[in-house]
Amino acid sequence: MNIFKAMKPERVYTNAKQIPWVSLKSEGINVALLDFDNTLGPDHATAPTEFSFECVKEIQEAGIRCCLVSNAKSGRSAGIAKVLDIPCVTYARKPEPIGVRRALDLMKAQPGEAVMVGDQIFTDVIAGNLAGVRTFMVEKLYRKEIWYVAVKRIPEKLVRLIARF
Repeated sequence: MNIFKAMKPERVYTNAKQIPWVSLKSEGINVALLDFDNTLGPDHATAPTEFSFECVKEIQEAGIRCCLVSNAKSGRSAGIAKVLDIPCVTYARKPEPIGVRRALDLMKAQPGEAVMVGDQIFTDVIAGNLAGVRTFMVEKLYRKEIWYVAVKRIPEKLVRLIARF
């Protein structure tokens, strides 16, 4: 896959609640693979927020199953997923597609039935595209981020300017 194609999400939304989940269900999407940090909650949070619960509920009410797909190596993401009552793949190694593929296996879904939703090009979007799932990027929820994510935002802006999204 062309590297520039791998970096471009199919769609960009302000946040996960703006995604037309009911329409996606009618298009054959059965699984939402969800990043957590700055997608469903604050960066490096240890618990879900009201927004997290609202998003998961809205997705599930549309008839779509949710799975958290996180690069976190600790039990933090697993703990968040447990509270949200959804499955989780930790240490997903995004941008490699391995974690997305593990999530597809866990959810017993094919790539054409899933969408990866996240806030970062260099992790979520690339991993989803390389795994063959649809990719939706959301704007980061909060300004505060760990330093190494903030550093990646600079080249992300350049990619977005060049690719016009």
